[in-house]
Amino acid sequence: LLNINVGGKLFQIANKVAARYPITRLGKLALYTDPMKKLQLCDDYSVQKNEYFFDRDPSIFYYIFHFYRSGVLWIMDEMCPSNFVEEIEYWGIHLKYSQRCCRILFEEKQDELSEYLKIQKELEAELEPLDSAAHFEGKFLGRFRKIIWNLIENPYSSVPAKIIAVMSSFFVLISIVGMTLSTVEEMKNKTGKMWMEQLEMICAIFFTSEYLMRLISSSSFKNFLRAAFNAVDLVAILPFYVQILFENLDEADTLYHEELHKVENVSKLGKVLKLVKLMRIFRILKLARHSTGLRAFGFTIRQCYQQVCCLFLFIAMGVFTFSALMHSVEHDVPGTNFTSIPYAWWWAAVSLSTVGYGDTVPDTLLGRIVAFGCISFGIILNGMPISILYNKFSDYYAKLKAHENEA
Repeated sequence: LLNINVGGKLFQIANKVAARYPITRLGKLALYTDPMKKLQLCDDYSVQKNEYFFDRDPSIFYYIFHFYRSGVLWIMDEMCPSNFVEEIEYWGIHLKYSQRCCRILFEEKQDELSEYLKIQKELEAELEPLDSAAHFEGKFLGRFRKIIWNLIENPYSSVPAKIIAVMSSFFVLISIVGMTLSTVEEMKNKTGKMWMEQLEMICAIFFTSEYLMRLISSSSFKNFLRAAFNAVDLVAILPFYVQILFENLDEADTLYHEELHKVENVSKLGKVLKLVKLMRIFRILKLARHSTGLRAFGFTIRQCYQQVCCLFLFIAMGVFTFSALMHSVEHDVPGTNFTSIPYAWWWAAVSLSTVGYGDTVPDTLLGRIVAFGCISFGIILNGMPISILYNKFSDYYAKLKAHENEA
């Protein structure tokens, strides 16, 4: 008999039983004749008791012991997969010796744990700043850059840092409100335009100062440019300077071009300016820097991109299928709007989304049956991923908030 002491619990296994599995640790212990090789397999050996000691978990060794007696490795649900895999690898036993049903459930649990740990790591990285206070030690103007970094990146470091974080969100909201009001007819007079331009200039100065402070306090210029939030900050200030550039070009054109060419060029510049001004709407993404909810939403979309892509694929399939069916049953009706399949795409899209504007409706009985099928498919389609996305969003939001509070 082999006398095995695992963590203070004594087990006895017949040599011939352990030798059936020569590649396992106990199998080698039963087969080896050299005492030095045997000592390398265990943690200690008692000569008086002829006992091999192993400093391992005795609760899991019960399943290893059962394996040598029966030839089947049992896996219980309450076991930690990582710990169990580590133990059976130590004893040299492969997972293939377990029953297929147990192995499938265990591998699923293992995958769930790996996914959970991966998400936990990514959630922690989501809140982890690009730099840390330790990165500035021994660098040029390290102390000064560290003070700026704390002001900009660490709102909880001091009262001024908290004020700057609040001001950043305030200026984003003010900028969006200003952009919105600039489209109101009553604000298009000379006074209104002047106020809006001054407001835009103040916001742009603040955003530029904030961006430059982040750039100065960054320990790595390459990492700074790669960061998504810094790209959003750049998009927030670019429209203002691009608008100034185009307006100066416009003034230069009025001095050096003929009347007809000038009007055409002004028209082109006007369209570009409208597009540039519209880019200011992306400033609202700056709120994600200080909003846990927006971060959780972005994280949810990134984690569930496969489900989202599947949803869009199903929507596209539904639009093509039901628009083709509707065109086939309605195209002969006088005065119909379903003159072609592309014209029926809009109807299929709004019906699948269950919005149903009613601007395009079927006239025939068959058309209404197709419409009913389209709406029913849309209800089922919309109901499938919403619960998954919402559950994941609420879970990620709670975890992000917990990590944030802990930090």
